[in-house]
Amino acid sequence: MRNTARRAAALGLTAAAVCGPLTGAAVAAPGAAPSSLYAPSALVLTTGHGSDAATATPERAVTLTCAPTASGTHPAAAAACAELRGTGGDFDALKPADDVWCNKLYNPVVVTVQGVWQGKRVSYERTFGNTCVRDSVGGGVFAF
Repeated sequence: MRNTARRAAALGLTAAAVCGPLTGAAVAAPGAAPSSLYAPSALVLTTGHGSDAATATPERAVTLTCAPTASGTHPAAAAACAELRGTGGDFDALKPADDVWCNKLYNPVVVTVQGVWQGKRVSYERTFGNTCVRDSVGGGVFAF
């Protein structure tokens, strides 16, 4: 039941983030020029303690929109979008910062990403050893 509620919440936030800006386009006149030259990039990121998304309870969720400008509830939206653009939207390519030292205390934290990146559907999950390791990866993409 907890997993179903989590997925429903993530899908609802994703739908709002992706479809919200499109509501005006549905009433546009036929043959009208597109309202944007950018492919949509709207994501919902969640984090929670646990070893995987199926067993972890989401503790925090943020939205991140990167096109045409960085926005959303992510505390460092511009930096997160720049980092993701640098990897082409590949979350596995995000590396830990060299100047951050984290302890080895194992307290797993899982991060999920749902949404659209440059017009393509994204569904991503990653487990980190602890919050320090999570926050050091990707220049703050997961630090929220």
